[in-house]
Amino acid sequence: MRTFLRNNGLSLTFLILFIFSIIGQIIFGFKEYNKEITELGANEVPMGTYLVSGHFIQSTFENWESEFLQMALFVVLTIFLQQKGSSESKDFDKQEEVDREPDPKRKGAPWPVKTGGAILFLYKYSLTILLLLLFVTSFALHFYGSLKDENTQLLLKGKPVETAGDYFFDSRFWFESFQNWQSEFLSVFAIIILSIFLRQKGSPQSKPVDATNMETGE
Repeated sequence: MRTFLRNNGLSLTFLILFIFSIIGQIIFGFKEYNKEITELGANEVPMGTYLVSGHFIQSTFENWESEFLQMALFVVLTIFLQQKGSSESKDFDKQEEVDREPDPKRKGAPWPVKTGGAILFLYKYSLTILLLLLFVTSFALHFYGSLKDENTQLLLKGKPVETAGDYFFDSRFWFESFQNWQSEFLSVFAIIILSIFLRQKGSPQSKPVDATNMETGE
């Protein structure tokens, strides 16, 4: 058990933080939703109803959507683009380990590498493919939840509901998306630029403390 915790400490810590955060979101989102609908003349709903409401679905997946978009773009763009001096960039002046072709004879090589063919082709791009699929799925669920919540509010106000086609061009939906996208792009910009000039001893996201500012990569 000690070895397992040591080998997986980073992922387990973030998983615990995620669980803590999603529980907090559910608790306070539940209270906020009931406050909103009672102000519109409806009765409070139980927790089970809230978890399938547009309010919960929209608020959850609009955040996931921006995270997966940010990660997918970062993975893809770092293949082709460089930031001189950043620990988050490849150094185009030298051969990088991540650019070499996979060797099926390498000890411990994953089975797709040993299998080759179409399996290997998909595996070579599997990280980007999965991140993009997660983005598209989250985007669709965000849209569904946002539309459902919008129509719930319209019904409580005695107004006609919106169709999916009309709502796709609604300002509320795109405001929800862009307010999250801009924060993700800003955070990536910040770590790319700040890692040129600042250091954190012991972190793989930082260059060595004694590295020059213009030294690219880790």
